[in-house]
Amino acid sequence: MESNILTAVFLPLALGIIMLGMGLSLTIADFKRVAIYPKATIIGLSNQLILLPLIAFGILYIFPMQAELAVGFMILAACPGGATSNLLSHLAKGDTALSITLTAISSVITVFTIPLIINYSMEVFLGEGLFVKLPVLETMGQIFIVTVIPVSIGMWIKSKKPKLAERFQKPVKIASAIFIVVIILGAILKERESLVPFFAQVGLPAFLLNLVTLLVGFGTARLLKLSGPQSASISIESGIQNGTLAIAIATSSVLLNNPQMAIPPAVYSLIMFGLGGLAVYIFSRKKVRQLA
Repeated sequence: MESNILTAVFLPLALGIIMLGMGLSLTIADFKRVAIYPKATIIGLSNQLILLPLIAFGILYIFPMQAELAVGFMILAACPGGATSNLLSHLAKGDTALSITLTAISSVITVFTIPLIINYSMEVFLGEGLFVKLPVLETMGQIFIVTVIPVSIGMWIKSKKPKLAERFQKPVKIASAIFIVVIILGAILKERESLVPFFAQVGLPAFLLNLVTLLVGFGTARLLKLSGPQSASISIESGIQNGTLAIAIATSSVLLNNPQMAIPPAVYSLIMFGLGGLAVYIFSRKKVRQLA
């Protein structure tokens, strides 16, 4: 995925449409729910923004990989949530309102945390002098443009034209799903000649990251006495990452412009849909939903 029309135009446009679709389902009340679910929100955000990167670093310590792939792995860990987690939480019969709240809040906070985590990761894995430091303010601006602004536009449409927003939600969701598939395939096809050795390095760590974060999310929620539906949503929000945003950051010509760094998010996304589907099946069972 070199700097071409795909990465320069299609990828930011696709991500913008995906985030617009998320905005069409959000209202200001979703952000205010932090006051309604303070404990659940704090637990969920702690899992997404603190435990997730720490778990990723731990996995890389146990399973070292090529430097660029390791940075790509951490880019993924820096991009929690996304519209996919809201859909899976709904299908799992979890607390969808809580899921949307966590996605909405984390999408704002990660504008600030993503550049910090990526710069630290590049310093650790690439070594001093072997990387160009990602400009924090410029990166924040780029992420803000392709995430927060489309979400805000979607929310504005929903507040002013609710019927129009409702009409557009389904086609935008379908388009988002198509874009996600195209982006993942694009990242994989670009590196298809190196895919087998890359998958050998990334496959198991990506599987463990997905599995461990799903389990930790559910475990911490239950340990702190949240309900079954709330625990299911926190598990999914912790274990389902925004691979599309991670690929965009890795391949964008104005940010990292490194196709190898896009491989971990692409591989993870394939694994994520499998484990995510299994999680949906388990969490939708009556016994889980009835947990107090």
